[in-house]
Amino acid sequence: MHARAVAASTTALLGTVALLFPVSPARAVGGGWPLVIAHRGASAYAPENTLAAVDKAAELGIRWVENDVQRTRDGELVVLHDDNLRRTTDVEEVFPDRAPWKVKDFTAAEIARLDAGSWFGPAYAGARVPTLEQFVNRVERHHQKLLLEIKNPELYPGIERQTLKVLGNEGWLDRSHLAGRLIVQGFSADSVRTVHELKPAVKTGFLGTPPVSDLPGYAGFADQINPSYGSLSTAYVASVQAFTGPHGRPLEVFTWTVDDAATAQRVAGYGVDGIITNKPDVVREAVDG
Repeated sequence: MHARAVAASTTALLGTVALLFPVSPARAVGGGWPLVIAHRGASAYAPENTLAAVDKAAELGIRWVENDVQRTRDGELVVLHDDNLRRTTDVEEVFPDRAPWKVKDFTAAEIARLDAGSWFGPAYAGARVPTLEQFVNRVERHHQKLLLEIKNPELYPGIERQTLKVLGNEGWLDRSHLAGRLIVQGFSADSVRTVHELKPAVKTGFLGTPPVSDLPGYAGFADQINPSYGSLSTAYVASVQAFTGPHGRPLEVFTWTVDDAATAQRVAGYGVDGIITNKPDVVREAVDG
């Protein structure tokens, strides 16, 4: 779509969209602005991408949780950031002869044996790498919302379709979830485009800072442009938000990964729609009011 150069026609369009999708814009959906999204769960306080991190975010009253999805050798989707298991599990101890310990080289049953919490602290010893089903069910239990990142899609052909299948099986593609509780994002434009083509009703985000001149192309399949905070400016945020996305609404900006009050206040001043953070309590306090 085009930038809102013609004010009258755009105003009319947005007015129509507001009637059709009254809760869609990020500023209306989340019960606060900008939205605060717990990065890999409340990962400053519990081991990242575990159920404990989801629980901690809920305990802090955070409504949005972000996670990362990869695939095992036998085709199970698991929630893990890195494409190998070394940093956040005891895989080197349990499987010392399996270097380089790539997620795609292990079965779901093997990964389920690993301790994904002791590296963070003894209180979390025995935490496991959750499957995507387990993760979304925990998010659902807390009535939270999910920002799901498809990691390394080039390693896992077809992961977009499989992710959508799991989300559908677990009830996350019904009208209530699609209206404001689910966003699927990724660093690969092709992957995000694939998600949009497979399930156009799903809200999508592209992770990165494309040139403004390229934004019309992204606006065809992404509802959000989600850059690192270090690459942001007021002008860039305004430029993104001046484009209309695939669902007829202004593009949004979620920025990452902000963990201190001063930076949170600065990017909120840029006009971002959401802030992704390991310390959601710190960011929420900084931007409240």
